[in-house]
Amino acid sequence: DVEYLSDGMTETLIESLSRLPNLSVKARSSVFRYKGREVDAKAVGKELDVQAVLNGRVIQRGQDLVLYVELVDAQTENILWKQTYNKTMTNLVTLQSDVARDVAENLKVKLSGSDAQTLAKKYTADPEAYQLYLRGRHHYSKLTPPEIKTGISYLQRAIEVDPNYALAYAGLSDSYRSFAVAADLMPAEYLPKAKAAAQKAIEIDDNLAEAHTALGVALFWGEWDWNGAEREYIRAIELNPNNSEAYLYYAHLLSVMGKSDEALAKVKRARELEPLDLRIGSLEGLFLVNAGKSDEALERLEKIFELNPNFWLAHSVASSAYIEKGLFAEAVTEARKAREIFDGGTQPMAFEGFALARSGRTAEAEAVVAELLKMPAERYAPYHVAMVYSGLRQRDQALDWLERAYEQRSPRMVFLKVEPKWNDLRPTPRFRDLMKKMAFQEK
Repeated sequence: DVEYLSDGMTETLIESLSRLPNLSVKARSSVFRYKGREVDAKAVGKELDVQAVLNGRVIQRGQDLVLYVELVDAQTENILWKQTYNKTMTNLVTLQSDVARDVAENLKVKLSGSDAQTLAKKYTADPEAYQLYLRGRHHYSKLTPPEIKTGISYLQRAIEVDPNYALAYAGLSDSYRSFAVAADLMPAEYLPKAKAAAQKAIEIDDNLAEAHTALGVALFWGEWDWNGAEREYIRAIELNPNNSEAYLYYAHLLSVMGKSDEALAKVKRARELEPLDLRIGSLEGLFLVNAGKSDEALERLEKIFELNPNFWLAHSVASSAYIEKGLFAEAVTEARKAREIFDGGTQPMAFEGFALARSGRTAEAEAVVAELLKMPAERYAPYHVAMVYSGLRQRDQALDWLERAYEQRSPRMVFLKVEPKWNDLRPTPRFRDLMKKMAFQEK
């Protein structure tokens, strides 16, 4: 019942401490794999390349809250500091800043006046709003449509309690975007909502890195505003140089623009900040495929499978890489594995259909198209229908569906310039016209 609270407090501490310029703090995705396990500080220190590990345990009894924290030297495994905090739920917001301050002090981090203000900053003074925010983030982070929907409802309630809660608006923006991008749901409805929520967060607090990252992502997927997205990512990194999300999304932008070397440098920085993040490693694989480096992509993805053999995005990207190597049987296997893990994902369906088509299994490829076309109106992905038709070498059909994807503002159109599966279509006037409409320079 208090998982949302322990997860949320962990994430809030990470966010607070990561804003200190002289402190490198590993992010949620790298840290949460240790959750619920006996933690060997020395092993964690080696895996994450950190000098210290903060362990914590939270117990809630009614309105009473007990928090046990322990800071351990990752080399010697000596306890550097430990503390028990006894508070009530009404003191939850203050507790977070108290713990962040105490951790920084016991790490012997020299805090400037502005650093102290950063740690003391409260994005809401209302404990109910804060709890609702934590519940919202807890559900949204699971990234399935039902959980995202639940997360949105909690975030909306947090904003009702505190209309000036900038972090809640940033979280709401992330949630709406995930509906459109991860779940292929009605981009014309959800991406404008993502942009509006991010803009509201910035209006409330222009110094919130998460809000600028959220706005950049909304501009990237929803408006294909390359310059606007880049501006927001740069601003987010200026505000928080340890913001791995901003580096990752900046790399995404550079990749689709065909600036592969810059993209790979940025995603490498994101990976340095979060070495065990499955999404960062998988997207690095995607950027490598788009850069024509499929062998390197598969090497990167193998490291992801060592961490988690059931991460759907890594299998989907592996399928794409195998297609580029002409290993279509392997591509089909990887795509089907991704579909098995993430039921309803249209990206692996497209890669499966393309690989089947190019390996001469035409009837099976056509069956994938039929399956895509049977999806509900709010789920079907015209960009991915086009990809299977391209695999079947049915150019006119592929171009018809790509034009439909453009008209319907499909987020996947951002890949038009760099996705190698469109290479057969690139010489055609219709494809070149789409490139111009997307403000892409031809390769």
